[in-house]
Amino acid sequence: MANNNINVRTLRELYEQLGLSIDYLEEESGFTIHYLEQTFKDLPFCSEPFRPNYFSFLLIKSALGFYTIDDQRFEVTSETVYFTNPGNYRIFEWEKLEHTCLITFGEGFLKEYAHDDVYRDFSFLLSETVSPRVLTKDQFAQVEELYILINKEYKGDSLYKNKIIGALVVALLLKIKEYFFQDYNPIYEGNRSSQIVKNFKLNIEQHFRDLMSGKTNIQLRVQDYADLQRLHVNYLSSVISNKTGKTISSWIADKTATEAKVLLQDDRLNIKEIAARLGFLETSHFSNYFKKYTSTSPVEYRKQYFGKLP
Repeated sequence: MANNNINVRTLRELYEQLGLSIDYLEEESGFTIHYLEQTFKDLPFCSEPFRPNYFSFLLIKSALGFYTIDDQRFEVTSETVYFTNPGNYRIFEWEKLEHTCLITFGEGFLKEYAHDDVYRDFSFLLSETVSPRVLTKDQFAQVEELYILINKEYKGDSLYKNKIIGALVVALLLKIKEYFFQDYNPIYEGNRSSQIVKNFKLNIEQHFRDLMSGKTNIQLRVQDYADLQRLHVNYLSSVISNKTGKTISSWIADKTATEAKVLLQDDRLNIKEIAARLGFLETSHFSNYFKKYTSTSPVEYRKQYFGKLP
């Protein structure tokens, strides 16, 4: 069953595959927010199995339904917050929707507009499976104030729209951390496979942090990530693919492209320096790699980025 699911990079792709309206969802920024009652009007509704490549927060003021992630099925009720990260197999079912806000975003949006080291301060974003968290009325009211502001900015046309949204998302993450995750360590949650996935995510994050800071200029291979956990490379590859729907090579490529975009936004660095920072021996190799995974060259991306700045 889990092998026949829909693989999607964005919420727009998922809604398109499910035949749902996407008119109000932006395509470019990597961030979306909307109220589910505006989309799911014919209830009950049960989605096809899918694997998203984005983070999501469900902020449920008044609703009833179920959420399946891997082999766990959770009931979602009113005044709860439910968080999921990229990669896991899932299904959602809605029986009643009166006021439910869904926020989705990619890692690239977080890096560019919210926080350049987000996993350090918000380690719960690495969690594989988190059950819905129930808030008090006062807590939910504070969370609601934030997502109402985020939604207002999303629908607006401010010159600094994404930066404002990014700042508000950080405020939302801080509130959620304050309420539920002050002492949270994702490494100690879940079964053996979940721990392997979380360790891999931490290892890839730490390695790219070292690349970005100049502590190393050597790219890690799939074998290196297996060695870090003292696992056979085939076993690690199987666990990552089965649990996240992405190969280790895909994780590395997506992470490289994300960090390359961050570096390209710094006009003090030339492309040769950026290539070296990310462990590429040849600038041309970096340029070809970046274009393969982003459909644009580093030079074109930089022109587009600086051309959009107010």
